[in-house]
Amino acid sequence: MAIAAPARPATSSKAPQLPPYDHQPRPYQGPSAEEVLKLRKEHLTPSLFHYYRKPLMIVEGSMQYLYDEKGRRYLDAFGGIVTVSVGHCHPEVLAAVDEQNHRLQHVSTIYLHPGIAQYGKELADCMPGDLKVCYFVNSGSEANELALMLARAYTGNYDIIALRNSYHGGTSNTMGITSHHTWKYNIPHSFGVQFARAPYPYRGPWPATDPQAGKNYAADVEELIRFASPGKIAGFIAESIQGVGGAVVLPDGYLQEVYQHVRAAGGLCIADEVQAGFGRTGKAFWGFQTQGVQPDIVVMAKSIGNGAPLAAVVTTPKIAATFTQRIHFNTYGGNPVSIAQGRATLRIMRRDNLQQRCAVMGGRLLTGLRKLQEKHEAIGEVRGMGLMIGVEAVKDRKTKEPDRECIAEVLEQARDRGLVIG
Repeated sequence: MAIAAPARPATSSKAPQLPPYDHQPRPYQGPSAEEVLKLRKEHLTPSLFHYYRKPLMIVEGSMQYLYDEKGRRYLDAFGGIVTVSVGHCHPEVLAAVDEQNHRLQHVSTIYLHPGIAQYGKELADCMPGDLKVCYFVNSGSEANELALMLARAYTGNYDIIALRNSYHGGTSNTMGITSHHTWKYNIPHSFGVQFARAPYPYRGPWPATDPQAGKNYAADVEELIRFASPGKIAGFIAESIQGVGGAVVLPDGYLQEVYQHVRAAGGLCIADEVQAGFGRTGKAFWGFQTQGVQPDIVVMAKSIGNGAPLAAVVTTPKIAATFTQRIHFNTYGGNPVSIAQGRATLRIMRRDNLQQRCAVMGGRLLTGLRKLQEKHEAIGEVRGMGLMIGVEAVKDRKTKEPDRECIAEVLEQARDRGLVIG
């Protein structure tokens, strides 16, 4: 049975009220949303998109709230694509950045600076095992590029295995390890990359309730190594929860099985923690820990800097030594201002135990969403951990045909009610 998209409410009179909040946005005196949209269309890349019929213009933020040009407040449940991790304009983050901006805005890593060295130790202290060496870069795409280069240089092998339904970046090389046609241009990419079956319990042959699901999905990685590679590979890269792919939680034991196959073929195991890291799952500080594995390389971005252009690759001293064979340098990686924001963000996360907060709030949200699933046939599945949650809308629960129109309408109605979820 097809489910029609819900009708739009005639008025917003029944919209729930946001709780009182002690912040008064400053009067906005800039160009209108229509003027900004016109400028954007004329002078910015036409590939930019927005989720709403009428684009939402955001001009101010304070902790969990956003404000449009008219001063209307919205609860931000999206965090700038899971990036704002401790709140918009957090006073402690602002103070750290302001102090650094007034002291020194940029210095290259060819000179000593205390911030990057101290942050390297602070980040390494959060990592399990021998993951103690940090490379600082500017984005998740750049970090994943670096991880691929490390794996290939260290192993002397070239082939990489990634997952279908994956997203790892928008550069040419990270496009090559991304498995969504919407992110792929008709240019050479994916050379030396093989894509394994997505461990997607809702849409795959083995549901999450099957105790052998993890092992069964992992067998495809072993087959790729045997039949689609020279027998030796450089590495395997995956998120512990596929973010862009729809908050798909990997079946229990999946990464344990895969890592065994990969290491037997001489490859390194790369954990993409760009979205699942820093306590977002509620169960562990790093998403890969929910699978009980120890990666060789960990990639992180987004939440690491609460919106700053900051990302990192963390690996072992032995693997890191590979880059001493040639010069490796990054002009902006480890910029003092970005590092100051990253240090303040990490300090707040640890001190305020935001991982536990994700567990508590995520548990409440999952419970509420599953109650809605019982009432609405359009909800095919509710899944996730902590505050990394996905709701899959379908036209028919048996065929599981995606209902994109329904999701688009949910986004619109959420916005009308003061909730930003996309």
